[in-house]
Amino acid sequence: MKIVHPARLLLATVFIFQAGGLPAHAAEPLAFAPLPMESPETVASQWKPALDYLGKALGTRLRIEYSESNATILEKFEAGKLDLAYLGPLPYVVLKERFPAAVPVAHFNEKDGQPYYTCAIVVLAERKLAAKDLRGKTIALTNPYSTCGYLATDGMLRRAGSDLEKNRYRYFNQHDAVALAVARGDYDAGGLKTAIGNKYAHLGLQIVAESPPLTSFALVANGARLSPERIAALRAALIGAEPAQRATWGDNIRHGAVPAADQDYDAVRKLRARANIPEKDNF
Repeated sequence: MKIVHPARLLLATVFIFQAGGLPAHAAEPLAFAPLPMESPETVASQWKPALDYLGKALGTRLRIEYSESNATILEKFEAGKLDLAYLGPLPYVVLKERFPAAVPVAHFNEKDGQPYYTCAIVVLAERKLAAKDLRGKTIALTNPYSTCGYLATDGMLRRAGSDLEKNRYRYFNQHDAVALAVARGDYDAGGLKTAIGNKYAHLGLQIVAESPPLTSFALVANGARLSPERIAALRAALIGAEPAQRATWGDNIRHGAVPAADQDYDAVRKLRARANIPEKDNF
């Protein structure tokens, strides 16, 4: 019988691994969920360069798992079908309550370089409505899982002595759709991201209320599927990405990132404790 020298056996083993002879489970790509309701073409253009970058940092591939709603993303996360997701503050808080293994990795900075944003209530300036006047009015909202949807809008109205249940509201899913519904005069007011409200100021929109700063969108990892070491590698890769590297990433994720922690969401939890968020319109 021919005896193989141990050194040659080691070299052969290394060659097999380098040639792609990894166990099947090690070669499986990580499943990533972007925001729902965006076209596959938009998602690919926004995320592919960033996912390629993160894949290289982890030595694996990241594949996009499309979903029709935030609710579906949370269900997939709980079922172990997702490794990573791009989530706003409210969806993360809901997920963490239902699935404690969810781990916030890093917050993506807004265009101004800050890891937080605000929500606003907008009206048509010509109608001369203030936040305190919003009783028995029609209000356009994004969606139940949007932080600027029911949650923040109800909070702003409460500060003005009202609340959403004293009005009639309808969900439009997208912030731009809310702004346009108000600009057309179809709705008395709308709750959306402040930056989107400012974007449509030229159509006569006026901000009449603004929320406290809320932590920005984050990459959230499934701690039941990813080890602490891999999550740490993801965090380091995002925070360490140079501006030239990020220049090809999507508009919402190219402005840098900062470490995320669960306590960053305490302000959202306080808002949620005061609001019972229905998932349906009340028209």
